[in-house]
Amino acid sequence: MFGDMMGMMGKLKETQQKVEATKKRLDTVYIDEKSADGLLSVSISANRAIKEIKIDDSLLQDKEQLEDYLILTLNKAIENATKVNETELAAVAKEGMPNIPGMDSLFK
Repeated sequence: MFGDMMGMMGKLKETQQKVEATKKRLDTVYIDEKSADGLLSVSISANRAIKEIKIDDSLLQDKEQLEDYLILTLNKAIENATKVNETELAAVAKEGMPNIPGMDSLFK
């Protein structure tokens, strides 16, 4: 029993290291999002850090319109980045979890 506990602790530590490595890797995974008409584009990491914003000159004439474009496009990019982030981290966590009956449904 003690050996099983030590093995489980080792596996949990290994999983924690894999989760940290995955988080670092997600800093290099970019999600690109554009407004419907392509006048604004955003690049965001899977860890939800904004990396780049490109704004067409025509949007600079109307502050309110630009703000609306930014809100819509950034929210869409953040939503997509969150999906990628959660999927990747859940896969790593599930891989490292010990086989405990009933726990597998938490990562579906």
